[in-house]
Amino acid sequence: MKSLLAGFSLFFCLNLLSAQEVSLMTYNIRMSTESDGADAWSKRKEYLTSQVLFYAPDVMGVQEALPEQMDYLGKHLTGYKHIGVGREGKNKGEFSAIFYNANRLKVLEDDTFWLSETPEKISTGWDAALPRICTYALFKDKKSGEKFYVFNTHFDHVGIEARKNASALILAKIKELNPKNLPAFVSGDLNLEPDSAPIAVLKTELDDTHDLAPNGAFGPIGTFNGFKFTEPVTRRIDYIFQAKSNNSKVLKHATLSDSKDLHYPSDHLPVYVLIDLKP
Repeated sequence: MKSLLAGFSLFFCLNLLSAQEVSLMTYNIRMSTESDGADAWSKRKEYLTSQVLFYAPDVMGVQEALPEQMDYLGKHLTGYKHIGVGREGKNKGEFSAIFYNANRLKVLEDDTFWLSETPEKISTGWDAALPRICTYALFKDKKSGEKFYVFNTHFDHVGIEARKNASALILAKIKELNPKNLPAFVSGDLNLEPDSAPIAVLKTELDDTHDLAPNGAFGPIGTFNGFKFTEPVTRRIDYIFQAKSNNSKVLKHATLSDSKDLHYPSDHLPVYVLIDLKP
């Protein structure tokens, strides 16, 4: 009887330990446009979906997802639900949506705000070329009860002030929404390399998970491939950050360079991290 109880206790502890690990992914899936020719969404959507299902992240933030792409992913990412709106409101324009494992996680709160001087309404901020958004959610693990925030975004590709102010706005939102200092993560395509000023703003309160993996970051240095399969990927513009206040540990970090028939599933490589929420 004692050995049975001991075995049960060990099983319970191992289950609890695994329940405290969460995997996150950020993925700019490249908007759907037939002008991409051999790399058009219609030719890569099945492989991209199978790639996501293989790695099975608990939470995945996407960028550049148009409504038709959201519909496709919503139907084919079995076991996932998603939150978010288009940057032009409701189901219009590109989404910076968050997909999550609905069997494991419950959404306690979620919303989308615009990266602008008026974040509560559809708007283009500062010197940005386009409206930009950040979608966030507070998740609760159904088994362990652990709670954590994920903020997913896509910074402007032109506006210098817009990107700097977007960084400050996201930090302010985290502080406003998360007074209890729950684990918080920021994912996205920031259209910036690591030594840029807006990244420095983020790093006042956030750590780049790329630099925290105990065995180093796996995969190419960069994340933007531009569908150029035969060239090195050196430009790193996609990130997953964690709040410095987090009582969590990065276990693994990878930039995933999977391909099929000499084609990438997107013009960006997805970034994957494994986190221990309570080390």
